[in-house]
Amino acid sequence: MTLRERVLAVLRGERPDRVPWFGDLDYWATALIARGERPADFKTSADYLRWHEDLGVGFYLQGYFPFRTIYGSGERVRQDGPRRWRELPTPHGTLRDCWEYLPSSCSEGPVEHLLKSEADLAALRYVYSRMSFEPDYDLARRRRSEVGERGLTLCYLPKSPFMQLVALEGGIEAVTFTAAAAPDELAETLAVMKSAFDKAARIALESPAEALMIPENLSSEVVGPRFFEAHVRPYQEEWAGRIAAAGKTSFVHMDGTLRGLLSREASTGVRVIEAMTPAPVGDLPIGDWAALAANPATVLWGGIPGSYFTPAVDDAAFERHLREVLAVMGAAPRYVLGVADQVPPDGLESRVRRVAEIVEEAGRYR
Repeated sequence: MTLRERVLAVLRGERPDRVPWFGDLDYWATALIARGERPADFKTSADYLRWHEDLGVGFYLQGYFPFRTIYGSGERVRQDGPRRWRELPTPHGTLRDCWEYLPSSCSEGPVEHLLKSEADLAALRYVYSRMSFEPDYDLARRRRSEVGERGLTLCYLPKSPFMQLVALEGGIEAVTFTAAAAPDELAETLAVMKSAFDKAARIALESPAEALMIPENLSSEVVGPRFFEAHVRPYQEEWAGRIAAAGKTSFVHMDGTLRGLLSREASTGVRVIEAMTPAPVGDLPIGDWAALAANPATVLWGGIPGSYFTPAVDDAAFERHLREVLAVMGAAPRYVLGVADQVPPDGLESRVRRVAEIVEEAGRYR
């Protein structure tokens, strides 16, 4: 069977000839581009798909949203060396954030968030109430025509409004203090954000993508059951239902600890929980996943921590872990072998190639 046939069989609840192997290579490719080892347009080129094929890895992540965001309130962006400053002026004050690029990791992180306290909520509502979106389907159309038997065409919805604040615009500390100080105003703000995000999600729903991911970056030690039930579940349930009604497959990105929320996440109706990190890097052995994700229709996607593709883990430990994972996944066709969450910049090509070889040897179902 082809890689595409394998993953589609699992998504239909059928048994393919071997466990599907689909890896997120976006971060690794970003580093190769930054080091001058690949051209600047590599990730949007046909060569990117051929690279996956050469490595024996199923393709699925576009890494992009099929819409453009338009800030009706205005947006000012200034680059100052490695730091990117952004200002959003409003009648209630100017919101500002700053993200710093780190060459050593080929990534950026926030050094100042937009949402700092409940005093920023009125300004945030103003920004989102004037936000609009327009379709940006070109890459999805091209990928849909190019992907063939290499995999799936997947695009992103927005995060849930709560996770947008936690992961990007406020951080969990500011969000938690804001929820305690101004719960009603925070709820009002999340409702305004949802009204905006629903417009973007409808655009994503109509895109050429076969699969749509809510890229939550969810982790159980950050978002506990109370926040999940109040602010995350309703958005996921609504859009998982709409995605299924459109004949597409819903994904959610859960790339942190699992034990506290896995059972709840599996009950939302989202079809695939993706980027799942097992012990010893995560907090839950892969043999315990199915018991907590009790809905048998939920596909569990992940299993290989990103660090296992680097020299930090030796070859013997890498192979031992991979065979242990495949022993669990080969018991039932509800798993997809994947990276948890991405192959990092110092990933070893030999390790990525080795996965496909071991899947051929040890990835049959029992």
